[in-house]
Amino acid sequence: MGPIVVILILLLVIVLIIIANIKIVPQSYVWVIERLGAYHGSWSTGVHVKMPFIDRIAKRVNLKEQVVDFPPQDVITKDNVSMKIDTVIFFMITNPMQYAYGVELPIKAIENLTATSLRNIVGDLDLEATLTSRDFINSNITRVLDEATDRWGIKVIRVELKNIIPPPEIQDSMEKQMKADRERREKVIQAEAEKKSQILVAEGEKESKILRAQADKEAMILQADANKQQKILEAEGEAQAISMVQQALAESIVKLNESNPSEGVIQLKSLEAFEKAADGQATKIIIPSEIQGLAGLAAGIKGVVDEKDPTIASVKPRRYTQE
Repeated sequence: MGPIVVILILLLVIVLIIIANIKIVPQSYVWVIERLGAYHGSWSTGVHVKMPFIDRIAKRVNLKEQVVDFPPQDVITKDNVSMKIDTVIFFMITNPMQYAYGVELPIKAIENLTATSLRNIVGDLDLEATLTSRDFINSNITRVLDEATDRWGIKVIRVELKNIIPPPEIQDSMEKQMKADRERREKVIQAEAEKKSQILVAEGEKESKILRAQADKEAMILQADANKQQKILEAEGEAQAISMVQQALAESIVKLNESNPSEGVIQLKSLEAFEKAADGQATKIIIPSEIQGLAGLAAGIKGVVDEKDPTIASVKPRRYTQE
């Protein structure tokens, strides 16, 4: 094998080693690098070249928010009730170097710390408070874990109680209580519905009575208006008739004056006026002396006619007084 071939082989090996030590860190990851066994640095997203045989990738750290579901833990409440509670932890790594060198098995450490904190918090609460104080327990565990894991380069965002599992006999009692509460609420809702229905019916009847009363009132008002309008029209008709009669009488008098009537015509018109006056219901009529003779003559003629024709109705006697 010639020297050229050896050189080519060496160059090929060097190229392969260089290519093998070119590393690309993906998004949301940080690689912890050790050089000769000591911490050298942290590679962020991008292309990096590792020194062959000297540098080593100690840990690939995920910077994204992570979720860990821990198995149920046995806890005892203040009133000595044993139950199981499982938790869910949301966390993210903020310092890759501390995460790599701060604690061995950090997730296991978080699990143990969560169980300890949960027992301490629930131990100060009774059963009812434990079942109704999820937010209180969550916030206290989050605070304790965040303070403890800060030196490990971990940020605990929140802790959620996934399930609270009381003993079977307490579960049965709780189910019966919930069933009784549901039945009670149903009865209350049904009673309220019936009450509202009665109120609506009463309001409907009240509204109906009000509408009927308003309708009767409006009908009475309309009837009164109609009667009033009728009387007004009748009064206007009578007034118009009287006015027409008076106007006709005035016109006749004007025409009579214009025609320069004789004494006989005047006496005849007076007699006609007397006849109209005597046609009323009065028993005493005062007449002028000028037509008294004519009135006597007319009465005498009427007496003669009555003797000849007894079928003619008798005239009610009237007393004439000279003016």
